[in-house]
Amino acid sequence: MAVDKAGRLRFPGVRVPPPVLSKEDERALSARQLDLLEELEAQLLRGGVAELTMAGLADRVNCSLRTLYGIAPSKDELLLAVVDRRLRRIGRAAIEKLDAKMSPIDALRAYLRAANEAVQSEAVTMSADFASLAGAQRLFADHEAYLSAVAHSLLDRAVAEGQIAAVDTAAVAHVLGSLGREFAQAEVAEIARESPKQTADAITEIVLRGLLAGRGEA
Repeated sequence: MAVDKAGRLRFPGVRVPPPVLSKEDERALSARQLDLLEELEAQLLRGGVAELTMAGLADRVNCSLRTLYGIAPSKDELLLAVVDRRLRRIGRAAIEKLDAKMSPIDALRAYLRAANEAVQSEAVTMSADFASLAGAQRLFADHEAYLSAVAHSLLDRAVAEGQIAAVDTAAVAHVLGSLGREFAQAEVAEIARESPKQTADAITEIVLRGLLAGRGEA
């Protein structure tokens, strides 16, 4: 397993999805435009934004249309960029929690709990609001695939090190990687007793304990 200079785990074979807003384009934005991206994220989490026009968005965040068009050429691309930046920020924070001294299962637990910050209760509103936008489902699927790939890598390491018994690691990783989005769906969130994050974390723990139980370490 690759490790960086700070002793944190890295996953060189796992490809991060390409950003909606390229690094070059983001560096070209003004401080005001970067602040607007943060404000639009807060507005998305409150709901009622996706149906607005570009002019409506400019009104909502108190800026000119020209300023918004300087960030993205359309409303859909603008909001996709906002959500993509949020998911990337949460994903980076999750990866930063991984210390090379952790066992694979402890690393996986820490990673998934941190990644599930993306499905705090307010994200249910955002997901429902955002789902109608062109490209939204692809964006969520790409981030979910990355999360599952990291989980797959850690599960393979857990098997190789004898921490868990041999198992279909790809299938387990797919299940673990999809829990957050599953419980962020409004109709599913309504029937769960806890928040989407709490529910995803609890089921993750059940799965991980089950894997460890196969080696007598639950």
